[in-house]
Amino acid sequence: MRYNGHMDTRAILEELKALYPDAKPALKFKSPYELLVAVILSAQCTDERVNKVTEKLFAKYNTPEAMIALSQEELEGYIYSCGFYRSKAAHILSCSRDIVEKFGVQVPSSLDELQTLAGVGRKTANVVYSVAFGGDAIAVDTHVFRVANRLGLADGNTPAKVEQDLMRVIPKEEWSRAHHLLIYHGRRVCHSQKPACDRCTLANLCKYRREHIDG
Repeated sequence: MRYNGHMDTRAILEELKALYPDAKPALKFKSPYELLVAVILSAQCTDERVNKVTEKLFAKYNTPEAMIALSQEELEGYIYSCGFYRSKAAHILSCSRDIVEKFGVQVPSSLDELQTLAGVGRKTANVVYSVAFGGDAIAVDTHVFRVANRLGLADGNTPAKVEQDLMRVIPKEEWSRAHHLLIYHGRRVCHSQKPACDRCTLANLCKYRREHIDG
């Protein structure tokens, strides 16, 4: 296994693995389609809230054919509590139609094809590609963006730049797992407003700690 570009990358990842040996997706799903819908709903919303919403939604509408039988207004009623419900409903219905009409009712399994679906951006495509289909990808959400920059694994001001930075310093076979490890650390220790640096076992490897606390 080869680590490039950052002297502390291997030590950081090994510590994260030790801290979170069971790191895995928090969204509940039973098919690539359910995961796709759940990821769209998760934007600016907690996974816990999404899981409550999809439990009821997927009981009746867990395929693209079933979903597009709903009107926009009907779908909004199911997903209202996830926030941004109008745009999310529009995206879910649009991508569901694409799956039915362009991909024979099957969620495409390649990263490029996933990104052709209406309403599906790179982050969503990366999650579905890596989690549902076992592909090598790093999805940069707010946690990954924050933690990667603070630790010094990345130095980017956009998710795309952070993704490229992480792909350079982390071995390809570790990309998907690294995504979940960084999310766990962001949720449990490296919080947005008040990172718990005093109890972080990565403090001696952390760029943020060196520059903002120790420095």
